Amino acid sequence: MENTLLYIIVALGISIVVNILLKKLGISQIIGYIITGTIIVYAFDLREASHSHELEMVGEFGIVFLMFTIGLEISLAKMGSMKKEIFGNGLMQVGLSTLIIYMIAYHIFSLDTTSAIIVALAFSLSSTAVVLSYLKSSKEIYTPYGQKATGILIFQDIAVIPILIFIGFLTSEADESIYVILEHTIASAFIVVGFLFVVGKRLVSYLLHFSASSDVDELFMGSVLFIVVSASLFASYMGFTYSLGAFVAGMIIAETKYHHKVESEISPFKDILLGTFFVVVGMKIDVTLFFDNIGLIIGFFLMVFALKALIMFIVLRLSSNIATSLKSALSLSQVGEFSFVIFAVASAGNILEDSLVGLLVLVVIFSMIVTPFFISKINDFVENVVKTTDVVTDMAALASRENHVIVCGYSVVGKFVTKHLEELDAPYVVVDNSNKHVTEALDDGIEAYLGDASKSQILQALNIEKASAIIVTLDNIHKKRVICEEILKHAKNANLIVKVVSLEEKEKLADLPITTVVDGKLEVARVLVERMLTCQLKYR
Repeated sequence: MENTLLYIIVALGISIVVNILLKKLGISQIIGYIITGTIIVYAFDLREASHSHELEMVGEFGIVFLMFTIGLEISLAKMGSMKKEIFGNGLMQVGLSTLIIYMIAYHIFSLDTTSAIIVALAFSLSSTAVVLSYLKSSKEIYTPYGQKATGILIFQDIAVIPILIFIGFLTSEADESIYVILEHTIASAFIVVGFLFVVGKRLVSYLLHFSASSDVDELFMGSVLFIVVSASLFASYMGFTYSLGAFVAGMIIAETKYHHKVESEISPFKDILLGTFFVVVGMKIDVTLFFDNIGLIIGFFLMVFALKALIMFIVLRLSSNIATSLKSALSLSQVGEFSFVIFAVASAGNILEDSLVGLLVLVVIFSMIVTPFFISKINDFVENVVKTTDVVTDMAALASRENHVIVCGYSVVGKFVTKHLEELDAPYVVVDNSNKHVTEALDDGIEAYLGDASKSQILQALNIEKASAIIVTLDNIHKKRVICEEILKHAKNANLIVKVVSLEEKEKLADLPITTVVDGKLEVARVLVERMLTCQLKYR
């Protein structure tokens, strides 16, 4: 016990020092956690312990809480609206990647059929932990490329379930046919999802209601943890991954009014456990094997990176512009953490050689180490490669601007807002994250800029502190909230006017000190009554 506490304290101290240094260099803290794991293993000779089931379980719950927070962002309604990204793009990406990687592994590298299939399935997956951590922290999860990347990652996480079942079938010596196994799996899936949504939804709503009404934060936090862990254990008991149960639990809570409160409360636990997961990843690094095969490992990584990026770009280009397709493809071109699970199951079933597994694991780890370095540079790279001459991104002209109105969004409502501002002769600028909308504004002779209003650098460029008002006209409630949070962080006394279309949206923004919330339906009702009174006066 004393040694365990010593390891934990030393790991905590090392991770703090390393991450502080990396923070100054602008390097992701994920790298710091991985380095910490490697240092701990070699400092205390814990190479045997690094493969312990208990340690991997602790690390896996970092992914569990990440998947839970993703579920909070993906309600049933939103999943329905993202079915193209999830089930269309996701299925095509995983299917094509698996097929092409299998052909290369089998015909070029001469792996046997079983090994080639397992390698192809594992390498077709991307890193949910790395990519979504970045997308959420940078708030790019709400951008077009962030939404497409998220949709594909969700499908990949769902695809892990049948992949593990398939590998279990390959390693099983039972007489049951694959049809019996699939039948059992489908039945179990209906039971899990049905129970969680039908029974679990009511239990979750009651539990959150009573714990929130108690006004004791510890009870509410305890209730959330109970919900996440219970759903995860139930899914695992039914033969699925812990992450699936947590993801469904998040989707259930996303339908309640406690969505944002739960997300803020769970964030510290998710970050700590996610850090633990990457420490465990670092503990798996065999430094000697890595340096002995560094050329081979880098070569494999570059080949998989280029191949997956090309496949995803082609898939996404069918429905998206070049910039969005390229950003999404580059962000998902690494190999993901679920590959560890796939290789571990295959190795335990003796259908992959240990030497091959060791090399493949190092390729995955190298992929996850490299990704944080380039993922934050994707926007700059794509902007340099794909020249967007039809829109304006240079906001230098706004540096000295004062008393201007900033209109966020140039769709239907945004266009009407600008017309009324012109009638009042009020100075204004439009900012939108859509090439199409900015181009339309420029064609209409309006000063418009391409940019994400939830990014601090964009708000600074818009000189938001000197603006007389900021009008948010977007329809997406999640984007609206993120933009409002960032605006109020930069300018606490900002004259912020936000459009909502329902009581639910108003409740989701109620905790923010917004100057004015305009309810579209309420205003329409008021205008209807005013017109009715005008008609009565006219005909009397």
